[in-house]
Amino acid sequence: MKAETPNSKPQTPNQSQAANSHRNLGTPEFPWVSSLGILFGIWSLGFGISPAHAQPFHLPTANRALFDKGAEEKFFVGTTGKPWPSGTFGCVRSEGNQMHEGLDIRSLSRDRRGEPTDPVLASCDGTVAYLNPRISASNYGKYVVLRHTIEGMEVFTLYAHLSGFALGLKAGQTVKAGETIATLGRTSNTRERISQERAHVHFEINLFVNERFPVWYKKEHPKDPDEHGPWNGINLLGLDPRLILLDQQAQGAKFSLVKFIQSRPELCRVLVRDTSFPYLKRYPMLLRSNPVAEKEGVAGYELTLDCNAVPIALTPRAASEIKSKQKYQVLSVNAAEEEKNSCRKLVVRRGRSWELSNTGTVFLNLLTQ
Repeated sequence: MKAETPNSKPQTPNQSQAANSHRNLGTPEFPWVSSLGILFGIWSLGFGISPAHAQPFHLPTANRALFDKGAEEKFFVGTTGKPWPSGTFGCVRSEGNQMHEGLDIRSLSRDRRGEPTDPVLASCDGTVAYLNPRISASNYGKYVVLRHTIEGMEVFTLYAHLSGFALGLKAGQTVKAGETIATLGRTSNTRERISQERAHVHFEINLFVNERFPVWYKKEHPKDPDEHGPWNGINLLGLDPRLILLDQQAQGAKFSLVKFIQSRPELCRVLVRDTSFPYLKRYPMLLRSNPVAEKEGVAGYELTLDCNAVPIALTPRAASEIKSKQKYQVLSVNAAEEEKNSCRKLVVRRGRSWELSNTGTVFLNLLTQ
């Protein structure tokens, strides 16, 4: 996840992460239904949208070099002294030990002083969820979060390091895909400032973890200020925008964001002895059917997590299927994926077995509180 620590460099998830505070999520809740079959029915009737009607994402600036073969250096901005891959999504920072949850997209337009002037555009139709105008409050600098509904799924895009916002832009405002929402910049509260040469927009596509984030944060960081409430980057789980945009271009109308999420490589499977937490209600389209749990009742959920801790599948489990009395239990680990993308350090090997790391436990506490 992201770190949102005032006056510090971006940190890895197992370091201290400060955060932030005051807006209510304000999004409609899915009414909780105990019967799994009914829950699936509600989603398919009320929200089931054919992939042919899925709303596509658009690039957030005029820079389209992402789609030009061999033009990566024209699109991505790497970290200082590092090549362009360090500006992509994944375990690409700190020699592969730090997760970067978005794309750093290069500026194309400059004024006479060399400052960027590129308009930053809404990636798809939605509403403004949050604006942060205070540079010192986040290593994102000035940033905007937009809320979208895609295939019935609540998705959030984030645009960071902005120099300013579109005139009159405010929370709750409706925006259209391609509409100017801000100007690309280089604002940040990190020790190493973003140079003119490295000016970029940091762009993310996220799922939302938990509207109870402020309560969790106060328990986890009682001495740290809460600047952004649920709109702290820690509470947004990044998907790879590069893969989404490229898959969308290749598949056209057949592209499905739900299928994209479900097809991500799994890092591990974890059993959670909990039957009602917000993620279940917000993303019922990620639920998998289990006849045993439908017949006997749900006693917990098996969560399939990707390398960035995104729950890409949720399978209900009956009491007869649960062997452990622990709140969390690691069921399996894809060792090849963990070795390839281990920077989140969600699990650790103890001898021949795998266990949740402290980072993994803290994340599940946030997800299920």
